[in-house]
Amino acid sequence: MRLVTVLAALSGAIAVAAGAFAAHGASGQAAEWLKTGGQYQLIHAVAALVAVRMGERISPWLFVAGGALFAGTLYAMAFGGPRWFGAITPIGGVALIAGWLCMALTAWRRAA
Repeated sequence: MRLVTVLAALSGAIAVAAGAFAAHGASGQAAEWLKTGGQYQLIHAVAALVAVRMGERISPWLFVAGGALFAGTLYAMAFGGPRWFGAITPIGGVALIAGWLCMALTAWRRAA
């Protein structure tokens, strides 16, 4: 779990940098993609850290990987990457949703 904790912390740092660039260096659609990517990536970096503390094994990885894929494709487009990357973005979103469902299932099982 050490690796996923390191990746989650780095993910949070990248998210803050993306948000700062969106606020101070980007404009138009690029700024919107950076803001959206940063927001989702930061939330899920924190969710991954919480999941690690809960003793989760799967959801931290889903949060980190999903956040990287979701935000990473938006960041790539913001910096001039091909627009078809937008078709990959939802795959990251599905991983994020799966992470929340895994976390809910674990919490449900522990409460029973």
